[in-house]
Amino acid sequence: MPVGRASDPRRRSQGETPAQRRAERARRNATGGKSSGKRPGRQSSSRPRPRSSTGGAFKLSSTRRAAGLAMLFCVMALSVSVPLRTYLSQRAELSTQEQQRAELTQQVSDLEKRKEELSDPAQLEAEARARLGYVRPGETPYIVQVPTEPPPPPPPAESADDGLPWYEELWNSVTGKES
Repeated sequence: MPVGRASDPRRRSQGETPAQRRAERARRNATGGKSSGKRPGRQSSSRPRPRSSTGGAFKLSSTRRAAGLAMLFCVMALSVSVPLRTYLSQRAELSTQEQQRAELTQQVSDLEKRKEELSDPAQLEAEARARLGYVRPGETPYIVQVPTEPPPPPPPAESADDGLPWYEELWNSVTGKES
């Protein structure tokens, strides 16, 4: 080891480059990070523990990570879709209810206007005479009925009865024969 370098790998000297740090980490990983002495309380196994070649989050392969992300995406989409569908259906129902409310408000205003018209005795009398045919005592009612034109008579039907039965007439019309 060079002079002035710390023997503890956790300490970094000021002049050490990132490449040198990577090389030191690789050397430590190759030896398993163990020192020459055994740790107390740990038994060494007869075979070395296999190291995973994958890195990343939770030591998962990229395929497993992608599957996990896809499952997470599906769960999130499903958890959002139900409230979203409810929200959209309630918005549509709300717009329908508002439209119906506007129509009913217009109908109420028309009926109030009609009520004001019928509160006038002259208008009420005119309605009774026109719609119900009421007359005052001493008046003689006349009902005039205008005659309507009678419907025009139907044109005389041309009789093509040659004495042939209907099925022969049908066959002749299909074949194009004149009888």
